[in-house]
Amino acid sequence: MRKVAADPDHSSWYVERFRSMAAAGHDLAGEARLVDAMVGRGARILDAGCGPGRVGAELARLGHDVVGVDVDPVLIEAAVEDHPGPRWIVGDLAELDLAAHGVSEPFDAVVCAGNVMTFLAPSTRGEVLRRLRAHVRPEGRAVIGFGAGRGYEFSAFLADAREAGLEADLLLSSWDLRPWREDSDFLVALLRPV
Repeated sequence: MRKVAADPDHSSWYVERFRSMAAAGHDLAGEARLVDAMVGRGARILDAGCGPGRVGAELARLGHDVVGVDVDPVLIEAAVEDHPGPRWIVGDLAELDLAAHGVSEPFDAVVCAGNVMTFLAPSTRGEVLRRLRAHVRPEGRAVIGFGAGRGYEFSAFLADAREAGLEADLLLSSWDLRPWREDSDFLVALLRPV
């Protein structure tokens, strides 16, 4: 929300950016394809930091039960308007308590795309990971992706994830399954609860 405070038009710009990309026929479903391949039909999926809803909407279109959460009400409003069906909730991931919103059943998968982890205040990263872990089934998985050079080293993220009770099953360098290497500039981590 500091970004929005510094630039009040940022959220509207972000919404219109993805609307324009969708209208132009750009492929915006890569993250959803990976998550869809990991879960059974009709899975419960949490889209954490859902923004205007593009990932969660695609997962819902594929038949999954989706709940999306984002701290920015402008982005949630766009998700509700553009993608009816999933449940969209305004909420801070560092205080995530979906039971307080009537969502008590855990999720088969949590997806956190769009560099969400790098937009968090550094002091909240561990708590966000703990909260995500608390919302995933014991046999479920969390999939978190973000780019390098954004103030959150991959090694620090993986250490924070372990401390939060999430262990890496697979590390990739892209949402289209390219293997991760030490010099990769993007990380997609498939994590399981321990």
